[in-house]
Amino acid sequence: MKLIRSAILFTVIGGACAAHSSDEKYVTCGSAVKLTHVESGGKFFLMSDERQLQSGSGQQLVTAAAISNSHNALWQVREANGTPHCDTAAPIKCGDIIRLTHLGTNNNLHTHGIKSPLSNQHEVTGFGNGSGEGDSGDDWRVMCPGGEEYWSRGKEVSFRSTATSRYLGAASNIRFSEQNCGRGCPILNHLEVFGRQQNDQHTKWKTDVGVYVYK
Repeated sequence: MKLIRSAILFTVIGGACAAHSSDEKYVTCGSAVKLTHVESGGKFFLMSDERQLQSGSGQQLVTAAAISNSHNALWQVREANGTPHCDTAAPIKCGDIIRLTHLGTNNNLHTHGIKSPLSNQHEVTGFGNGSGEGDSGDDWRVMCPGGEEYWSRGKEVSFRSTATSRYLGAASNIRFSEQNCGRGCPILNHLEVFGRQQNDQHTKWKTDVGVYVYK
């Protein structure tokens, strides 16, 4: 699955995405999506950029921020690490293992056993060398509510790391402040994103706007 070219980003941010019809309600391979965190009111988006953590692994920073119109919130849905390319526009099934590749940096959403800086859970980072390739710590299983067959747009979903069995999470009361990040903190009021042991209200996400690929 080739990464979507950056030119498409301007279409998304400019609000030019077409409305989807009733048969285009699923997230598909190759789509570039924005993920909102449910527990924090759907106002915080999974976000990354070229900055690095100043502790722990020192890898690319991933947070959740209340910035809806940033291209830094776009993640492309791709096949799992080391597997054949998924079919472009194929709906993602619940239980599928995927990678989420950050379009701004071409690094993958990643987790491992290093402690996160605020809550001492597991770090979640961006990992890779800018080529879209990394390792098994980039693989996430799509976990849908009971009875769902496919990952549906706008419905709650969780992501479980196949490497650590931790869930992608955040919490509205665990955020970066001047007290824990310093004066002039560049990620002030961003939520920490972490790998959480249990699947609960803190590990629910929904897709928002994006470039959705359909046949």
